[in-house]
Amino acid sequence: MNIRRAKPEDVLALAKVHVAAWQAGHAGIVPESRLRHFTVAKREAVFRQLLSQDEGETWLAEEGGDVLGFVILGACRDEDVDAFQTGEIWGLYVAPEHWRKGVGRRLQDFAEERLAAKGYAEAILWVFEANLNGRKFYEALGYALDDVSKEMELCESLPCVRYRRALKPA
Repeated sequence: MNIRRAKPEDVLALAKVHVAAWQAGHAGIVPESRLRHFTVAKREAVFRQLLSQDEGETWLAEEGGDVLGFVILGACRDEDVDAFQTGEIWGLYVAPEHWRKGVGRRLQDFAEERLAAKGYAEAILWVFEANLNGRKFYEALGYALDDVSKEMELCESLPCVRYRRALKPA
Protein backbone atom coordinates (compact mmCIF):
# COMPACT_ATOMS: atom_id res chain seq x y z
CA MET A 1 0.00 0.00 0.00
CA ASN A 2 1.27 3.42 -0.98
CA ILE A 3 0.26 6.71 0.67
CA ARG A 4 0.61 9.81 -1.46
CA ARG A 5 -0.71 13.36 -1.71
CA ALA A 6 -4.00 13.56 -3.60
CA LYS A 7 -3.99 15.30 -6.98
CA PRO A 8 -6.81 16.92 -8.97
CA GLU A 9 -7.13 13.81 -11.13
CA ASP A 10 -8.02 11.82 -7.97
CA VAL A 11 -11.27 13.67 -7.23
CA LEU A 12 -13.57 11.00 -8.69
CA ALA A 13 -11.88 8.18 -6.78
CA LEU A 14 -11.90 10.23 -3.55
CA ALA A 15 -15.58 11.03 -4.02
CA LYS A 16 -16.47 7.37 -4.59
CA VAL A 17 -14.62 6.26 -1.45
CA HIS A 18 -16.13 9.08 0.60
CA VAL A 19 -19.72 8.35 -0.45
CA ALA A 20 -19.40 4.59 0.02
CA ALA A 21 -17.75 4.94 3.44
CA TRP A 22 -20.17 7.66 4.59
CA GLN A 23 -23.26 5.74 3.56
CA ALA A 24 -22.07 2.44 5.05
CA GLY A 25 -20.55 3.92 8.19
CA HIS A 26 -23.34 6.33 9.04
CA ALA A 27 -26.42 4.24 8.22
CA GLY A 28 -28.71 4.44 11.22
CA ILE A 29 -26.86 7.52 12.51
CA VAL A 30 -27.40 10.13 9.80
CA PRO A 31 -30.94 10.53 8.45
CA GLU A 32 -31.59 8.40 5.36
CA SER A 33 -32.65 11.49 3.40
CA ARG A 34 -29.22 13.05 4.03
CA LEU A 35 -27.40 9.85 3.07
CA ARG A 36 -29.29 9.73 -0.25
CA HIS A 37 -28.20 13.29 -1.05
CA PHE A 38 -24.56 12.53 -0.30
CA THR A 39 -23.62 11.82 -3.92
CA VAL A 40 -20.44 11.22 -5.87
CA ALA A 41 -21.13 14.25 -8.10
CA LYS A 42 -21.51 16.56 -5.10
CA ARG A 43 -18.45 15.17 -3.34
CA GLU A 44 -16.39 15.45 -6.54
CA ALA A 45 -17.08 19.19 -6.58
CA VAL A 46 -16.10 19.46 -2.91
CA PHE A 47 -12.82 17.60 -3.48
CA ARG A 48 -12.05 19.66 -6.57
CA GLN A 49 -12.39 22.82 -4.49
CA LEU A 50 -10.51 21.37 -1.51
CA LEU A 51 -7.54 20.30 -3.63
CA SER A 52 -7.39 23.68 -5.37
CA GLN A 53 -7.09 25.54 -2.07
CA ASP A 54 -4.01 25.90 0.04
CA GLU A 55 -5.87 24.77 3.14
CA GLY A 56 -5.45 21.34 4.64
CA GLU A 57 -3.76 18.30 3.13
CA THR A 58 -5.47 15.34 1.50
CA TRP A 59 -3.54 12.08 1.38
CA LEU A 60 -4.73 8.81 -0.12
CA ALA A 61 -3.86 5.16 0.28
CA GLU A 62 -3.69 3.22 -2.95
CA GLU A 63 -2.81 -0.24 -4.07
CA GLY A 64 -2.69 -1.54 -7.60
CA GLY A 65 -4.09 1.75 -8.88
CA ASP A 66 -7.15 1.58 -6.59
CA VAL A 67 -7.82 4.23 -3.95
CA LEU A 68 -8.49 2.39 -0.67
CA GLY A 69 -9.06 5.41 1.56
CA PHE A 70 -7.94 8.91 2.41
CA VAL A 71 -7.24 11.27 5.26
CA ILE A 72 -7.54 15.05 5.40
CA LEU A 73 -5.51 16.94 7.99
CA GLY A 74 -4.61 20.47 8.87
CA ALA A 75 -4.65 23.15 11.50
CA CYS A 76 -7.25 22.80 14.21
CA ARG A 77 -10.41 24.73 13.35
CA ASP A 78 -11.76 24.92 16.91
CA GLU A 79 -11.57 28.27 18.65
CA ASP A 80 -11.05 26.82 22.13
CA VAL A 81 -7.64 25.25 21.45
CA ASP A 82 -4.16 26.59 20.78
CA ALA A 83 -3.96 26.42 16.98
CA PHE A 84 -0.15 26.46 17.14
CA GLN A 85 -0.05 23.34 19.32
CA THR A 86 -3.03 21.37 18.01
CA GLY A 87 -3.57 19.88 14.58
CA GLU A 88 -6.75 18.22 13.40
CA ILE A 89 -7.70 15.11 11.49
CA TRP A 90 -10.50 16.66 9.44
CA GLY A 91 -11.63 13.31 8.06
CA LEU A 92 -10.52 9.74 7.54
CA TYR A 93 -12.48 7.43 5.26
CA VAL A 94 -11.78 3.94 3.95
CA ALA A 95 -13.77 2.14 1.26
CA PRO A 96 -16.01 -0.38 3.07
CA GLU A 97 -14.49 -3.36 1.24
CA HIS A 98 -11.15 -2.42 2.84
CA TRP A 99 -12.37 -1.97 6.42
CA ARG A 100 -10.53 -3.91 9.11
CA LYS A 101 -7.50 -4.53 6.90
CA GLY A 102 -5.19 -1.94 8.45
CA VAL A 103 -5.79 0.84 5.90
CA GLY A 104 -7.40 3.20 8.41
CA ARG A 105 -4.66 2.62 10.96
CA ARG A 106 -1.94 3.29 8.37
CA LEU A 107 -3.65 6.50 7.26
CA GLN A 108 -4.12 7.63 10.87
CA ASP A 109 -0.49 6.90 11.75
CA PHE A 110 0.62 8.78 8.64
CA ALA A 111 -1.59 11.77 9.50
CA GLU A 112 -0.21 11.93 13.03
CA GLU A 113 3.36 11.84 11.68
CA ARG A 114 2.54 14.69 9.27
CA LEU A 115 0.98 16.78 12.03
CA ALA A 116 3.99 16.17 14.30
CA ALA A 117 6.35 17.13 11.47
CA LYS A 118 4.42 20.40 11.16
CA GLY A 119 5.18 21.10 14.82
CA TYR A 120 1.88 20.16 16.44
CA ALA A 121 2.04 18.57 19.90
CA GLU A 122 -1.42 17.04 19.80
CA ALA A 123 -4.20 16.07 17.42
CA ILE A 124 -7.95 16.28 17.71
CA LEU A 125 -10.78 14.84 15.66
CA TRP A 126 -14.57 14.82 15.72
CA VAL A 127 -16.88 11.78 15.59
CA PHE A 128 -20.65 11.47 15.64
CA GLU A 129 -21.53 10.48 19.19
CA ALA A 130 -23.61 7.54 17.89
CA ASN A 131 -20.79 6.26 15.64
CA LEU A 132 -19.67 3.52 18.01
CA ASN A 133 -17.46 1.79 15.43
CA GLY A 134 -15.59 5.00 14.69
CA ARG A 135 -15.23 5.79 18.36
CA LYS A 136 -13.86 2.32 19.14
CA PHE A 137 -11.37 2.69 16.29
CA TYR A 138 -10.00 5.99 17.61
CA GLU A 139 -10.01 4.82 21.22
CA ALA A 140 -7.98 1.75 20.18
CA LEU A 141 -5.43 4.17 18.69
CA GLY A 142 -5.08 6.02 21.99
CA TYR A 143 -7.52 8.90 21.50
CA ALA A 144 -9.55 10.00 24.50
CA LEU A 145 -12.68 12.10 24.83
CA ASP A 146 -11.92 15.62 25.97
CA ASP A 147 -15.43 16.51 27.21
CA VAL A 148 -16.20 18.88 24.33
CA SER A 149 -19.17 18.27 22.07
CA LYS A 150 -21.10 20.09 19.38
CA GLU A 151 -24.14 19.63 17.22
CA MET A 152 -23.90 19.09 13.48
CA GLU A 153 -26.93 20.05 11.45
CA LEU A 154 -27.73 17.35 8.85
CA CYS A 155 -31.50 17.51 8.34
CA GLU A 156 -31.56 17.19 12.12
CA SER A 157 -29.16 18.02 14.90
CA LEU A 158 -26.61 15.25 15.50
CA PRO A 159 -24.27 15.32 18.49
CA CYS A 160 -20.54 15.00 17.83
CA VAL A 161 -17.79 14.38 20.37
CA ARG A 162 -14.18 15.49 20.25
CA TYR A 163 -11.22 13.20 20.78
CA ARG A 164 -7.67 14.26 21.56
CA ARG A 165 -4.26 12.62 21.60
CA ALA A 166 -0.70 13.75 22.26
CA LEU A 167 1.56 13.27 19.25
CA LYS A 168 5.01 11.72 19.25
CA PRO A 169 7.58 14.41 18.43
CA ALA A 170 8.83 14.30 14.84
